[in-house]
Amino acid sequence: MSLDALAVALRARLRPDQVLTDRQQLRTYECDGLAHYRVIPGIVVLPRSAEECAFTVRTCAAAGVPFVARGSGTGLSGGALPHAEGALIVTSQLRSIVEVAPQDERAVVEPGVINLQVSRAANPHGYYYAPDPSSQQICSIGGNVAENSGGAHCLKYGFTTNHVTGAQIVTPDGELVRLGGRAPDAPGYDLLGAFVGSEGTLGIATEVTVRLVRLPETVRTLLAAFRGTDDAGAATSAIIAAGVVPAAVEMMDALAIEAAEAAVHCGYPEGAGAVLIVELDGPAAEVAAQFDAVEGFCRENGAFEIRIAADDAERALFWKGRKSAFAAVGRISPDYIVQDGVIPRTALPQVLTRISELAAEHGVRVANVFHAGDGNLHPLVLFDEAVAGQAERAETVSGAILDICVEHGGSITGEHGVGVDKAKHLPRMYSEDDLDTMQLVRCAFDPRGLANPGKVFPTPRLCGEVPGRRKGPHPLQEAGVAEVF
Repeated sequence: MSLDALAVALRARLRPDQVLTDRQQLRTYECDGLAHYRVIPGIVVLPRSAEECAFTVRTCAAAGVPFVARGSGTGLSGGALPHAEGALIVTSQLRSIVEVAPQDERAVVEPGVINLQVSRAANPHGYYYAPDPSSQQICSIGGNVAENSGGAHCLKYGFTTNHVTGAQIVTPDGELVRLGGRAPDAPGYDLLGAFVGSEGTLGIATEVTVRLVRLPETVRTLLAAFRGTDDAGAATSAIIAAGVVPAAVEMMDALAIEAAEAAVHCGYPEGAGAVLIVELDGPAAEVAAQFDAVEGFCRENGAFEIRIAADDAERALFWKGRKSAFAAVGRISPDYIVQDGVIPRTALPQVLTRISELAAEHGVRVANVFHAGDGNLHPLVLFDEAVAGQAERAETVSGAILDICVEHGGSITGEHGVGVDKAKHLPRMYSEDDLDTMQLVRCAFDPRGLANPGKVFPTPRLCGEVPGRRKGPHPLQEAGVAEVF
């Protein structure tokens, strides 16, 4: 079926403004938060209910048309990059908070609900939703589920997967099914665990049951300024080694601080080569004791200034610089690539030193801002695409940073997902057998390979064939009866 015929079939049930085919309208959706990759979708569909989403997927499946799910479009790995000959299914209009149930410590929401809205709905009942990506004011729960998003407080509270107990999903053939529920764990195979973080390759979430966390009795936040990242890293290691698990430990280096000051005037201490934001929450007595210990570790490891938030307004100002860091670098660089590698905390000094050396070798700047508590790095490689060769050098440095993370026992991604951006790096972590086994799981959900094709895996394979690396075109490709997306 052609895309024109698909549009006619979809409009038979959906309103005309829910099926977009005008090229200028389609260009609105040509990329997600990673603007480095752009593809104009063949068609855009905006369902307003789970049933309409299932109908759209069924229609695509019947026509053999690939489809990609998209939420708010804030992803940073190209996970929602459209397919030029496929449908982009945008879930942003499924935005109802179905239920807030404090007695069960659960909330049921549609995928288009904005992350921060869940906490706002739960706060009057004494609860909140813990995962808090920096984009929480605009990112949607459906996208968080697809990418298994984290956030500043994931050190203590974990990632999205730790806070999702159930989901209604549309399978790649258009069937509505439920995985899990309100119980902490469902019996049988953990299909929900496989779905969360699958980046839209196993289906589309149309309703999500999330875990709510009781608001802590006390929250205390400090900002510590250091001469360099080595000292800040040593303070982080000392805090964790002492058995203290803060809600968050965030670090920014001098270049990231410069960008934040230019963008939001956060007023961090002058002369800081690095700052740590440490936040503790929980029972008042426990927080008081641990807070004194944290302050001591910072001073022992070279903090030349420590500020303690006196109230919520000052605490918000501490976080304003950190939360705005990615956007803020636009004040000091016309272009940048944000990475998402993970390393053991103890490797921070060596890895940051190597990143600095790489930047110098290739003539680019790197601003470092990251979740120091769990070693999740977000180096921002700055460049000017208008200058010949800078973009290529930035990409080289970006890839080399991931190599360094893997060499130190880490990962190529912590919370941004693999998407299209890091698919080529996946073999650095996994063997061919590992990748084939993962793709067998994908094939069990999506035998025809229509759900978000071309993402995550560097060499997609056709389902039903014997696992193993192919050499040359697949026989079914040569016969014209199958396509490897």
